[in-house]
Amino acid sequence: MTSTAFGPAELLHLLKARTSSAQPSPITHVENLPARAGRTAPWPDWAAADLVSALTAHGIKSPWEHQATAATMAHSGTHVVIATGTGSGKSLAYQLPALTALLNDPRATALYVSPTKALAADQLRAVARLNLSGVRPATYDGDTSREEREWIRQHSRLILTNPDMLHHAMLPGHSRWASFLRRLTYVVIDECHAYRGVFGSHVSHAIRRLRRTAARYGGTPTFVLASATSGDPADAASRLTGLPVTAVTEDASPRGAMTFALWEPPLQPAPADLNHIPSQPTSSPAADGAVPLAELDEVELPQVRRSALRETADLLTDAVTAGTRTLAFIRSRRGAEVVATIARRQLDEAVPGLGDRVAAYRAGYLREDRRQIERALLSGELLALASTNALELGVDLVGLDAVLICGYPGTRASLWQQAGRAGRAGGEALAVLIARDDPLDTYLVHHPSAVFGRPVEATVLDPTNPYVLGPQLCCAASEAPLTQADLELFGGEPARAAVEGLTASGALRRRPSGWYWTHPGRPDVDLRGAGGAPVSVVEASTGRLLGTVDQGSSHMMLHTGAVYLHQGVSFVVDDLDLDDAIALVHQEEPDWSTHARDVTDVSVLGVRSRVDAGPVSLFLGDVEVTSQVVSYQRRRIGSGEVIDTKPLDLPVRDLRTVAVWFTITPDALTTAGVEPPDVPGALHAAEHAAIGLLPLIATCDRWDIGGLSTANHADTGAPTVFVYDGHPGGAGFAERAYATATDWLSATREAIAACTCETGCPSCVQSPKCGNGNNPLHKPAAVQVLDAVLTALTTTGAPALDTQALDTPTT
Repeated sequence: MTSTAFGPAELLHLLKARTSSAQPSPITHVENLPARAGRTAPWPDWAAADLVSALTAHGIKSPWEHQATAATMAHSGTHVVIATGTGSGKSLAYQLPALTALLNDPRATALYVSPTKALAADQLRAVARLNLSGVRPATYDGDTSREEREWIRQHSRLILTNPDMLHHAMLPGHSRWASFLRRLTYVVIDECHAYRGVFGSHVSHAIRRLRRTAARYGGTPTFVLASATSGDPADAASRLTGLPVTAVTEDASPRGAMTFALWEPPLQPAPADLNHIPSQPTSSPAADGAVPLAELDEVELPQVRRSALRETADLLTDAVTAGTRTLAFIRSRRGAEVVATIARRQLDEAVPGLGDRVAAYRAGYLREDRRQIERALLSGELLALASTNALELGVDLVGLDAVLICGYPGTRASLWQQAGRAGRAGGEALAVLIARDDPLDTYLVHHPSAVFGRPVEATVLDPTNPYVLGPQLCCAASEAPLTQADLELFGGEPARAAVEGLTASGALRRRPSGWYWTHPGRPDVDLRGAGGAPVSVVEASTGRLLGTVDQGSSHMMLHTGAVYLHQGVSFVVDDLDLDDAIALVHQEEPDWSTHARDVTDVSVLGVRSRVDAGPVSLFLGDVEVTSQVVSYQRRRIGSGEVIDTKPLDLPVRDLRTVAVWFTITPDALTTAGVEPPDVPGALHAAEHAAIGLLPLIATCDRWDIGGLSTANHADTGAPTVFVYDGHPGGAGFAERAYATATDWLSATREAIAACTCETGCPSCVQSPKCGNGNNPLHKPAAVQVLDAVLTALTTTGAPALDTQALDTPTT
């Protein structure tokens, strides 16, 4: 395996050297994080001798202090969360007590739950290497065959699974798992910070259902959770499990020095080849008039910011040429494919065959493809990957030298998780955040204190969300009748109110022994809020399954005529059958790309809270959002020329959620200098920028939220800007925005005003999701609108941010 001869500083200099000396440096800030020595502890005297011997034989001479502390607490029966940095060895903290229990008691069982299949497979490899007699570890997920599942139920004592299998298979069929649940000693919940928003709220109830079902068979497991560093890990873990949880947060592991650079791609004449590749993420549940980034084809600017995708591909190419083991994190599936394809092509041009050392990795690949890529990376056959956040979590990628992060990943927790993939062996590492042309990314690379000077966010989840609580209570009732005691487990008064509603609607029926599920089948509840089964992408001529796309993205990514990328190969969609959840495609290399467009409307259902600030009012309330993908454009690759626009006939989607919005009177707009013809563009620009900056204060990214602006909304009777959660029932983001409104909107105003463009660009007011093609937009007037709103809110004492509130989750 080739090892780089470059240290972080030298490699950064090498990457920077590709920029013309006539241009400003793309590096806006360099943070040098010093190395840290580790502190060890003796092996606990309760640890099984065979386990200690196996760990010692694999090079672990003694645990770090935080590992021993957390493991001992779990061994004593304390529910514990270990929240330390990436590469700090959190897995040993739960392996010690769980594997000791399995070795000391031949009847004991343990359950490991992770958010991804890759992480479970990695943990299986780690435990299997120890070769412990009688443990019989096995992964139980959607890739497990029927024959394997039966063997696992009967024989495995350590099962590694994910929340989806727990929810869809284990709990509904709990009678077949009675023996395993009766002897359940430990439940490990790995990377628990990933369970946020609506997904986290669903998982919190799946865990409560697990506790309830295990108790029914006599099992009383101890919960051990592992998390990235977060704002309040004990509180988040307690809300996730419904149990009192103690946190271990002091990281005693050694850490190599890290050089962390903030990188802003340079400006260049517009357009340039491959600068028009959309960077839409895997799932886009929300929209701000929503369409994937068609980049700036219809906007006449003398210069545009170079595509972050292309910049990342070039940096990845340079890193691989230097022999550097590198992982590039890309926010979208399509983007990961594009970056890998560009890097492979450039490497092959430089050294024929070198492109084979680079691959893409993302969700939606088939199991055999994922496993092959993982093995090739671990063996050194691959030198670099362009990956979605599927590899963000704790998969053991020992020996990586550098991480390229293409676009801010939405939260500081994710940022540090991704950066921590480099230097895991304790050596020096380089991390580079490459800014997208986006208000938040631009803000962060020019305000490094917002990246390096702040604690990571607390995890936001809301188990009382009625769109989560009701369906989960139905799931619990289908597994066993609900009792009064169960309602306390599921949240107390909110659960009682939900059960009353479900009983009135006929979903549940009350009997003296409890509430019963009334339907013959079990409830159809999707933990991840994707809106149904994933859509299978099938090659029509061969019947070959290429991959899957979630329902939430299928209208945008798999509409008839859409270009779909798979492992660097282009396919065109012939037909999207939503009823059967299948898209038929054929291989084709067109010289055009596709960009879907949709229309969105918002109706106010009710107001929860309001701030009256004279001509300005700030609201938090419930809304209904309707959206429909209505057409798509074909655009020439390279020039961005619009070839044509084709209509689509796709169903309307309805979303009931929570929004924050403000209104401002026409007179106040006139006083602020915004003329009536400019009002739509001013509000539209302010809306885009507000969505882009909200992740600065909430644990979301812009793809979790959406928005709408109008010069006269039917329900408010005034010029209005809405920002809403892109999940049914809300996910806590709008509440966060409302509670920190002045700071949120102040950062928005600063981001727009500080941008050097004249009429608006992706760095300030253009949106990668705008269904109106970023038209109309009026950048100067947006600043005037926000000045008027902030003046009114500040004068009347509207909700404002304090340092405690910033990292306190909304519940």
